[in-house]
Amino acid sequence: MSSLKEIKNRINSIKSTQKITRAMKMVAAAKVKKAENTVKASRPFTQELNAMFKKLLNSVGTYSSQTLKIKVAIDNYPELLQVRETKAVGLLVNTSNKGLAGAYNANIIRRTIQTIDEYEKKGIKTILFIIGQKGVSTLKKKCKDKNCEIAKTYFAVANEVSGENAHIVVEDIAEYFVSHKIDKIEIITTRFKNMMSYFVENWEVLPLKNTKDDYEKLHDNILEPLMEFTPDMHHILQKVVPMYLTNILYQSLLEAQASELASRMTAMSAASNNADKMLSELSVQYNKTRQYAITNEIIEVVSGANTQLG
Repeated sequence: MSSLKEIKNRINSIKSTQKITRAMKMVAAAKVKKAENTVKASRPFTQELNAMFKKLLNSVGTYSSQTLKIKVAIDNYPELLQVRETKAVGLLVNTSNKGLAGAYNANIIRRTIQTIDEYEKKGIKTILFIIGQKGVSTLKKKCKDKNCEIAKTYFAVANEVSGENAHIVVEDIAEYFVSHKIDKIEIITTRFKNMMSYFVENWEVLPLKNTKDDYEKLHDNILEPLMEFTPDMHHILQKVVPMYLTNILYQSLLEAQASELASRMTAMSAASNNADKMLSELSVQYNKTRQYAITNEIIEVVSGANTQLG
């Protein structure tokens, strides 16, 4: 049986931990509502931008960079839209810098490893672009035994979700795609559903496939207006493609941020409740141990008194 001092130390330790979990729950709860509103407000814009982008591509027909001034890889839109044989896939993995978020990071890492294994069976190499410290620390070990490598890591992006940070990541990925280091781009992220749930998903970003067929299915029997381009379609696409890619990544970061905060709030709430149960059980154990000790002392006193009287 544990001593009273040991039980008391455990009670104090659990109380200290519970203060931390309650504080983290309150912080996450304060942030998650704002994150949820931001995600829901950004989804209509993302959907409309995607629809407009596909319509624009279908109207252009042939892509050309002859009249374009290309300073960086992301300006070379014809190459970014080029469909070619897949020899290497770029996976952009959205994790967090902080832990204590339940199974949030573990679920994303598990899906990433599953995706790596699927491509490895096809003889395709995976190149990882990892957002968040948690993904780097785990996947660095996993890549030693698999056909993958880590190309870039981003820690500041996980702390501050913004269009500027998303554009920085997109520029790096575009450089790898244009230089033929990767032939396909996927984002492994979460889709926020509500405060209690989210889904881990693979978003295929580039190259676009079956754009015309998908568009015709969505707009069957709808008379679309003729699109006119000024100054010309290629210069417009050169501006729209980076916007499209940046927005896709930005949306994935917003979804991931909301999912992480919701997962952390749920995890910290469960931890605080478990701490209450443990404190209740330890209090009973403490009282029983104390009562047992007092009883033994009384027995010893009575036994000593009987001995003296005898």
